Amino acid sequence: MNIDAHQHYWDPARGDYGWLTPDMKSLFRVFGSDDLAPLRKSVDVQKTVVVQAAPTVDETRYLLDLARGDDSIAGVVGWVPLDSPDAVKIIDELARDPKLKAVRPMLQDLPDDTWIEHAPRKEAIERLIDLDLAFDALIFARHVPSLMRFVERYPTLRIVVDHGAKPPIRDGIDAGWQPWADGIAQLAALPQRLHCKLSGLATEANPNWTEATLKPYVAHLLDHFGPERLMWGSDWPVLNLNGSYTAWHSTARNLTSHLEKAEQDAIFGANARAFYRL
Repeated sequence: MNIDAHQHYWDPARGDYGWLTPDMKSLFRVFGSDDLAPLRKSVDVQKTVVVQAAPTVDETRYLLDLARGDDSIAGVVGWVPLDSPDAVKIIDELARDPKLKAVRPMLQDLPDDTWIEHAPRKEAIERLIDLDLAFDALIFARHVPSLMRFVERYPTLRIVVDHGAKPPIRDGIDAGWQPWADGIAQLAALPQRLHCKLSGLATEANPNWTEATLKPYVAHLLDHFGPERLMWGSDWPVLNLNGSYTAWHSTARNLTSHLEKAEQDAIFGANARAFYRL
């Protein structure tokens, strides 16, 4: 089964997507399953993991409501205020829905780059572990030291790094490569064996990106995480800002075509299924 391990649905009228403004004309509208279905089918993707795009519990409830009526949604990555005294109560409420598979604080948007190492409440993270829920880490290279401390504190928490830690591809390989490449190597070497999403790379590139543009970044992720810990995701519809579903899927397929079929199958479905308990 082919799985898109990272995509979004939203309705701007809900009013809690602070980053989504009317000037983002290609994104500022409702995106739902009917929009994605023909794109999925064109590349033979059967299931998806829908990821939160607003830092609110209400948006997570909205996504879970969508998932209940849509077999193509295999799982939901939601949002919980992990630093709140009510965090455990909220986790328990949301986890009653079997399609809740993980939570994601939007670390890239927080003013404190070290938030993850000191702010989440211990009992909240331990509850995620008790319920066998995973954790999506939305980070840049600058967050790596704090994320590593968090990982070391909770060695049994399943963690996936979103979007390959968002390398600064548009700055050129000479300008932004090293801090990102070093951070990936450090995270991949942790004994907890973090996973990583092969997603979001097109968004971080210039508009005229090509397969050659993304090749060194994909190769570096493969070298360190290996095909057994990478999972493909579209990041649709954010992807629409700088690419298309079919173009990114084709590029990712081409850049992993040298692998054995079982390894390709792992990246494009099996790893997501196992990691998220789909």
